Amino acid sequence: MQLRFNRCNGPVDKAIDQLIELAGDIHSPELVREMILAALKAAQEEREDKADLKLMNSTLKEMRFTSKVFGPYRHIRKVTVFGSARTQPVEHIYSMARLLGKRIAEAGYMVITGGGPGIMQAVNEGAGSEHSFGVNIRLPFEQRPNPVLEGNPRLIVYKYFFNRKVAFIKEADAIVLFPGGFGTLDEAMETLTLVQTGKRDPIPLILVDEPGGSYWSEYIRFFREKLLTEGYLSDSDFHLFELVDSVQEAMERINRFYRRYHSLRYVEGRLVIRLSSSLDTGSVMTLRERFSDILAPEGEMHLSGPLPAEGDEPEIEALPRLVMDFDRKNFGRLRSLIDAINSG
Repeated sequence: MQLRFNRCNGPVDKAIDQLIELAGDIHSPELVREMILAALKAAQEEREDKADLKLMNSTLKEMRFTSKVFGPYRHIRKVTVFGSARTQPVEHIYSMARLLGKRIAEAGYMVITGGGPGIMQAVNEGAGSEHSFGVNIRLPFEQRPNPVLEGNPRLIVYKYFFNRKVAFIKEADAIVLFPGGFGTLDEAMETLTLVQTGKRDPIPLILVDEPGGSYWSEYIRFFREKLLTEGYLSDSDFHLFELVDSVQEAMERINRFYRRYHSLRYVEGRLVIRLSSSLDTGSVMTLRERFSDILAPEGEMHLSGPLPAEGDEPEIEALPRLVMDFDRKNFGRLRSLIDAINSG
């Protein structure tokens, strides 16, 4: 029987509906129905090699557990911190990472790290176990979670790097990158790519060098002299990240991003920016003129209350909105718009 996602599967649809009803307390049953059908279709298409089915199975289990662990803390902002596992406690950058963890916790945020040694352990030490998440990875060689996260219920160990990356980036409200190796650079480039292409909402992306250090500044120089010069980047892409050399400055950049900006959502093709405090009409007119280049042709920008489609988020119903016809192309300029909103 060739299964389809629309309701033309006869007894199979009926059996799935009965299973969902029997399980009870199932939220979003139509989505669950499609997930079951996807599993059945994959099993029909798989022949001798089980590798793809094993990957799908492990991925679904890992993502389900990720949602379970992070779910109770969705109301708390979180900062993901990347950096080298090889950084030693005697190094100044380790002390900076520990202090950053402490300041993040004091500001009411929680931290997310890879759960390992080095920069990760320093951040967890500073924040404390009660303010920490660890998203570790199972490697061919032994890698134990750092002592701060050992036995922590908010520690997740992944089989696949791509699931781990989803947790790192999806659950974060800010990302801080300390110096590191291939893994840190991979995480930096992945985050930049997702934000640059709009696959991840704008977010504070902070690169931390120690005072007098040149780790990230050397990469930025390469970006400008090579990638920008040869047309692989745009000037506005440099607004997607910020370089600092102190913990105080890193925290100031994170807090400033959320001074007035709260969140955003696309509703029927329009960008809805939710604000913790309203803008006056004059400020909106100024923003409209200043950022007209990222509006769709004949597009508008105006203040609004919640749109009907946002009724599934009653907890932020009272927040004012800035609604605009964003062209969904220049996300560096969108980040500049958010900075302007916060400074207004």
